[in-house]
Amino acid sequence: MTDMLRGDVMIAFAVMTVVTVASRLGGYFLMRYVEVTPRVRRMFEALPGSIIVAAALPVAVNGGPIVMVALGAAIAVSVLRRNDFLAVMTGMLVAALARAAGLPG
Repeated sequence: MTDMLRGDVMIAFAVMTVVTVASRLGGYFLMRYVEVTPRVRRMFEALPGSIIVAAALPVAVNGGPIVMVALGAAIAVSVLRRNDFLAVMTGMLVAALARAAGLPG
């Protein structure tokens, strides 16, 4: 248990926390200077999906058939329901059920 409380690990957590908070606050600060036009609004609306794709693509490339089926289910839910959260949860559920059923992957 004491290995988790090492000084270098705590410093790393503190630095990561400061960087995360600074990037969020910096975004709020910088947005004061951005005029939110319809084009900018569309970009912000597309951003969550872009982040999910950027995070999922490396997993999909290396994940095998179960991951491909799970991503297919997530994409289908996202297109049909327009709900990113529901799509992610569906993909996770499909992958978990496939692995629990012992499917190769």
